[in-house]
Amino acid sequence: MTSVPRIVEVRKNILKHNDEVARALRKRFEDAGVLVVSLVSSPGAGKTAFLEKTLTLLRQANYRPAAVVGDLATDNDAARLARSEAPVKQITTGTLCHLEAAMVQSAIEAWDLGSLDFVFIENVGNLVCPSAYDLGESLRVVLLSVAEGEDKPLKYPTIFNSADMAVITKIDLAEAAEFDRAVAIGNIQSVRPGIPVIEVSAKRGHGMDDWIKLLTSRTRPGVGELSRSVFFTT
Repeated sequence: MTSVPRIVEVRKNILKHNDEVARALRKRFEDAGVLVVSLVSSPGAGKTAFLEKTLTLLRQANYRPAAVVGDLATDNDAARLARSEAPVKQITTGTLCHLEAAMVQSAIEAWDLGSLDFVFIENVGNLVCPSAYDLGESLRVVLLSVAEGEDKPLKYPTIFNSADMAVITKIDLAEAAEFDRAVAIGNIQSVRPGIPVIEVSAKRGHGMDDWIKLLTSRTRPGVGELSRSVFFTT
């Protein structure tokens, strides 16, 4: 039987290699002047709808976004994102419940990063495994839908604590879901004090302008047409 110390050592080596690849990716992204945003959430939180709307709005504002999307078995999400007409790469992970930096590195190998303003990485739907894997991103955004319950940050503190921003999705369904906004935000802040929180509805458009303004405030000067002001709903 494999000993526990051996398992721990293998995991340390895997994470060490991942961090090395992630550092190289981050340097490549920074040199190209591209903002990289990773999206993490549980299944069904609305990542794909949110990202499709984001890609569409950015393209309408003359930005140049692209996306890498991870899924266990299908390319359904990639097909949906392609409707935005942004470049999209699918990563099929099989049984692996998260993306790793080497997967992202391989997926973007043929891209000219200098021709892009944003790269979005949609991780596999999971709130556990992705927290340990750096993907070379500039921003890690964790999504929480109103239907998941206000205590999700307390149940999965590591992913919220490792995020740079939290987005509450499907806010148009808050009343029907009896969602307690104050409790949810309080729980997020208790795990990650000071983290910005934005509330959105990709379907209705609520909060999407604020999200786009936040993103475009971080791009290099002279790119796109949107305002550079930043707004957070807290």
